[in-house]
Order: sequence, then structure tokens, then C-alpha cells
Amino acid sequence: MLKKRPKKTPEIRSDSMADIVFLLLIFFLVTTTIDTDKGISLALPPKGEVKEISKRNITNILINAAGEVMINEEQIAIGEISTKVRQLLEQNDKMAFSVKTLRATKYDVYIDVLDQLKRANATRISIAEPD
Repeated sequence: MLKKRPKKTPEIRSDSMADIVFLLLIFFLVTTTIDTDKGISLALPPKGEVKEISKRNITNILINAAGEVMINEEQIAIGEISTKVRQLLEQNDKMAFSVKTLRATKYDVYIDVLDQLKRANATRISIAEPD
């Protein structure tokens, strides 16, 4: 009597799949923004240029391996550096700050100290070679 027809499985056409993928790729390339890291902006003097600075115009900042900071042999917390530097700059506007670390000093502590100097508007910063 009635014959059963074999069931057909539906097919997904892939003729235009490459076009759709290409359009999606172009869309994401055009709409995606890429953040560029600015880094630390330091104006370095030309190579070979050496300026002599009197000792009374230099403040030494030492950072040890434990992350402790000393300004002129006085231990200070990292958060208080900008206040101390502002006070020193009010006393002497030609003050230069020499930052020296140990090789085992953590990089993030070093960057925090440089950030504090920048916050205090210190423009004369000398980076000494680590011990």
C-alpha cells in the first residue's frame, strides 16, 4: 500500500561560507582598537654630555632589595616620597635626585619611586647604575 519514503537529511549549504568569514574578519580588523603602551617617559641627555652638580644640589634615593627606600639616609615610606620631594624642591629648586637600587630590587618598587618623583614635579632625576 503506502511506501515509506526515505528521509532526507537537511544540508547546510556552504557555498557562501567563505564570503561570510571574510566579511567578519574585515569587520573585526576595522573595529578593533589596539592599545599602545606609552612606557615611562624620560628625557635623556645626549650621549657623552656630563654636567657637574654641586653636592648640596643632590639628594640620594636608595632602594634596597626588600623594597625599603631611604632619602639622604632617612628611611621613608614609598607613599610619602612625593611630599618629601616637594619640600626639598621648595627649599632648593635646582635639586637633582639620584635614584640608586640594588640588583635584587623589585622592578615595581623602582617604578613606584619614579612615579612618586614625577608626582612631585621633580624634573632632574639621575638613574644611577645598580650595585
